[in-house]
Amino acid sequence: MKSFFKIFFASFFALIVFSVIAFFIGIWAIGALMAPSKPEIGSKGVLVVDLNATYNEQSKDNPLSSLTSDESSNVIGLYDVVRMIHYAETDTAIKGIYINGGYDPNGFATNEELRTAISDFKASRKFVIAYGETMDQKSYYVSSVADQVFCHPNGGIEWDGFSVTLLFMKGLLDKLGIEPEVFYAGKFKSATEPFRVTKMTDANRIQTTDLLNDLYGNCLQQIAEARNTDTATLHQYAQNGLIRTASDAIKYHLVDGLKYDDQVKSLLQKKLGLKPAEEVNFIAFSKYAKAVDYKNSSSDSKIAIIYAQGDIVSGKSNDDEIGSDDFIKIIRKARLDKDVKAIVFRVNSPGGSSLASDGIWREITLAKKNKPVVVSMGDYAASGGYYISCNADSIFADKGTVTGSIGVFSMLANLEPFFNNKLGITFDGVKTAPYADMGTPTRPLTEQEKMFLQSSVDTIYNTFKERVASGRNADPNFIDSIAQGHVYSGNRAISLKLVDRTGTLQDAVDCAARMAKLDVFRTKEYPEKKSFLQELLSGSSFNASVRENTVKEKIGADQYFMLQQVNKIKELMNSPQARMTFDLNIH
Repeated sequence: MKSFFKIFFASFFALIVFSVIAFFIGIWAIGALMAPSKPEIGSKGVLVVDLNATYNEQSKDNPLSSLTSDESSNVIGLYDVVRMIHYAETDTAIKGIYINGGYDPNGFATNEELRTAISDFKASRKFVIAYGETMDQKSYYVSSVADQVFCHPNGGIEWDGFSVTLLFMKGLLDKLGIEPEVFYAGKFKSATEPFRVTKMTDANRIQTTDLLNDLYGNCLQQIAEARNTDTATLHQYAQNGLIRTASDAIKYHLVDGLKYDDQVKSLLQKKLGLKPAEEVNFIAFSKYAKAVDYKNSSSDSKIAIIYAQGDIVSGKSNDDEIGSDDFIKIIRKARLDKDVKAIVFRVNSPGGSSLASDGIWREITLAKKNKPVVVSMGDYAASGGYYISCNADSIFADKGTVTGSIGVFSMLANLEPFFNNKLGITFDGVKTAPYADMGTPTRPLTEQEKMFLQSSVDTIYNTFKERVASGRNADPNFIDSIAQGHVYSGNRAISLKLVDRTGTLQDAVDCAARMAKLDVFRTKEYPEKKSFLQELLSGSSFNASVRENTVKEKIGADQYFMLQQVNKIKELMNSPQARMTFDLNIH
């Protein structure tokens, strides 16, 4: 009988395991069958650039999209989009580009890369039409490069200048009886300001004003060239609040006409030579990516593109995080791969853990000894983001990149007043040495402990500056003068020699190819995409995206942004941080 049960349970367990495996294999097979290898895009296609979409650095695939026919859940990376726009220049099936304007969630550097690609596309003599019911300033910045810009008769263009609003929590902490213990190096290092003051310090106000003026000035210049006007005129429109309605937008020549959606479609039909009953063949990037071969050749020689997007953290990476353990392995793999002739390190990060940043810096230093390393900066490459960039052979930034912020801070919280005064809870204990409980949130730091922590921050800050001075071949005294936690635009960073030149990710790839003496090559992207089965089993990126979009829809984009900032507080505690102030939400 005992033998019978052994055989029975073993067989039963084997059946379960086989069923699970068969289930996933079946899903994979169905997905493979249902997903056509190359969808037909037809003729007279119009490529759609949707400015309401978020363009991450790297493409992300929803493993279930082939089963649900929901291609919109697949996120196309920025570089893929740019390459597809360039491919479309010579693709006879694509006759033009339609820019769908609206409320643009992307950063200035991302928008600059999109706008540059569309501007290059216009050299093909194909049309570019932009339309939006309403457009915010970032959306209009991209749309302005079009041959014609239209908006809804009852919509309009947002044109009020740029602003930044920062969240300060000191008053809340005071009411709760929570005392932040803050240590920082760099007079412009503003990341800790929300916890120690109730408004912007003079130093932070100065640097933020300079940054906004740089970004705004670049925006005005590009739009002025596209709309055949001058920056002073555009600035006056904002100064005097002249653009309030769609009629104002056409009166002051920001748009070329006021049209309803059907009228824009009719215009496109005429340009395409279609009859009124024929539908415009709009082509989404998700479909175009599967229909055409827009990537590099099949050469054995490779240029590795390593996408580093998000906060820098120690250990493993999660979605939109740069985990030092994972990225050290990625860089090392590219470094040791003999077929990889150069590395392009695409950095889009406001920084994070100083220790994690130093580990990644070290691996970049080792890679640089074996092959060319070129950094391309995205929306942010600040503080820790600049730390991991500074030792490259060459650094590219977009004009709208936010960089610099060379500084360090550390923060602890004394919760004793909160527990004692608000909850009536007290603490007591014993220890074998005076500093055994240093950093516990249940008591304040002593003056000696504060000196220890400030000394640690100063040491890391000095190391940071040494890394920058060495990587940029600059005088340490000069680096000290421009460091201090000060943030800069990409344009300003060039004049300070923190960046070598302005340019897109493609410019950085071309530079890496020249340095490696490559005429023919293909790109290899890291982190490597997970297989269908890996994505299906983890579901991490897809599920996270669903959760994020659900919360955004419920509370609104601005409220979601504030929620993100509050959630990041715990990430700032206990370990020294090389990161800029909370993400700048520029309107």
